[in-house]
Amino acid sequence: MYEWIKALHVIAVISWMAGMLYLPRLFVYHCEAEPGSKQSETFKIMEWRLLRVIINPAMIVTWLAGLYMAWAAPWYSSPWFHAKFVLVLILSGVHGAFSRWVKDFRADRNTRSQKFYRIINEVPTVLMILIVVLVIVKPF
Repeated sequence: MYEWIKALHVIAVISWMAGMLYLPRLFVYHCEAEPGSKQSETFKIMEWRLLRVIINPAMIVTWLAGLYMAWAAPWYSSPWFHAKFVLVLILSGVHGAFSRWVKDFRADRNTRSQKFYRIINEVPTVLMILIVVLVIVKPF
């Protein structure tokens, strides 16, 4: 059963990361749209659906499968796992910030620039790289 849960975990992580990498790009383009315009309203729908249909469920499955594997293996006593866990908590916090920004855009309350979203777009990438290295290499 462990290998099936691991496969589910990997699929969920890929889905979560795909959304986490795409959503800030939508924010960049949404900044260019005039509030209330057809383009802005389209971005609102795209962002909301991406968050609710893909990113949120993928994060939940990632967490559930990951916690099961940490318990079943048991990885929870390994130092590399502690570092990974902290990074996943940070990634979850970034997810929470993205959720907040989707709500801001939906209410036409965005106050951030395209440059901000271009920079923040790199945060999930850096976290993903560090997490994958910890999982594969297990350096400590």
